[in-house]
Amino acid sequence: MARLTPCLWFDGRAGEAAAFYTELFPDSSIEQIVSGQPGGDTWPNGQDNVFMAHITVAGQPMQLLNGGPEFSFTEAVSFVYPCHGQAELDHFWDALVADGGEESRCGWLRDRFGLSWQIIPDNMGELLVNQGAIEAMYTMNRIDIGALTAARDAHAGD
Repeated sequence: MARLTPCLWFDGRAGEAAAFYTELFPDSSIEQIVSGQPGGDTWPNGQDNVFMAHITVAGQPMQLLNGGPEFSFTEAVSFVYPCHGQAELDHFWDALVADGGEESRCGWLRDRFGLSWQIIPDNMGELLVNQGAIEAMYTMNRIDIGALTAARDAHAGD
């Protein structure tokens, strides 16, 4: 059966990204690395010598391509990673914003490669059941599960 596999376009950092993502997330592995630029030994930007990395991240197959500077990531596409509890959420949030990543609003962030992620509780749908909880989320960068739970409960009758 055919599977949908995203191909992510990097500018010279596909090998670094492959190692980072597969070390960070459980159920992840590097399946295949195709080295070097076709017709040459290294990429002109010299950042790493990976043409394409075939990897699995949290059970999801992906291809990482060193395609050059023509395209970059935007928030129009993001990966959602649901976490069980605040400690797990904090672990992934901290790792993804480290070394040049950027926090955004409502559980969104950009990692050091510019890829957008939504690091959210696995019960987000149960938390955002009323306007009080939604308004509380709008004030957050990193999701605070306790604060969302309290806001939800405080507005339970609304």
